[in-house]
Amino acid sequence: MADITLLDGGMGQELVHRAGDRPTALWSTQVMIDRPGLVAEIHRDYFDAGATVATTNTYAIHRDRLTFAGIENQFDALHAAALKEAATAQRDGTRIAGAIGPLVASYRPDVHPAADQAIPLYTEVANILAPQVDLLICETVVSVDHARSILAAATQTGKPVWLAVSVDDRDGAKLRSGEPLADVIPVAKEGGAAALLINCSSPEAVSQGLPVIADCGLPFGGYANGFTQITSDFLEENPTVDALTQRRDMGPDAYAGHVMAWIGLGATIVGGCCEVGPAHIRAMADAIREAGHRIV
Repeated sequence: MADITLLDGGMGQELVHRAGDRPTALWSTQVMIDRPGLVAEIHRDYFDAGATVATTNTYAIHRDRLTFAGIENQFDALHAAALKEAATAQRDGTRIAGAIGPLVASYRPDVHPAADQAIPLYTEVANILAPQVDLLICETVVSVDHARSILAAATQTGKPVWLAVSVDDRDGAKLRSGEPLADVIPVAKEGGAAALLINCSSPEAVSQGLPVIADCGLPFGGYANGFTQITSDFLEENPTVDALTQRRDMGPDAYAGHVMAWIGLGATIVGGCCEVGPAHIRAMADAIREAGHRIV
């Protein structure tokens, strides 16, 4: 029997499904102003399903992204709104993880800023989130340099920092940069990460990658997405989620089956990313308990 931390699932796609609006590059961020309370509703549904961690809807709140959309002046207000939505939904025995997504674009190591530019930008976000969260989760980290920069920024807050890297959907032993996944292990340990995770990759790629990090000496785990693949259209400038296709073979029970295999490898932090909703989290919670583990 093991103690398993159950993360929540994806936020952006869940917002799209519930609101019915056509997504934009910053839709899941703007929605907190256009439809206050909807994010908190989703946080509550994940808690009801069995999650013990709510991930703040702050993944894309970076100055570069807001400037492109013409709403850079809402940087502080959007962070405050996301933190309030999570705090409103929180209940006893649960935690809030402050999400920090990549600068400029997801899955694009080629456009990620150099350390001298990236660290101050990540530091600004980390310092806003840290006072109101239990931990920071650095998501969809796609290169070794990206990992170094974001850890340098996040760990200085004094809060636990979970590093979540994204791997190649065709080869889970590689980061999306093409670098070996194993190369991020010393960076995570020396950089002060409190856990090492694989996120926003296919479940099959996560299953390939977890054995690589299983002996990293840190708590480890994964939370996958439910896309068929990351398409070339999504790697263009300012993409929207309608460039991605939801898998039809990754229902709650199928996804839970992957997660239980990860736990069998020793993973103690699991959850879901894009296109993984409350029903998936509930199936995971049921399977984890049925296997004799405790959700913490």
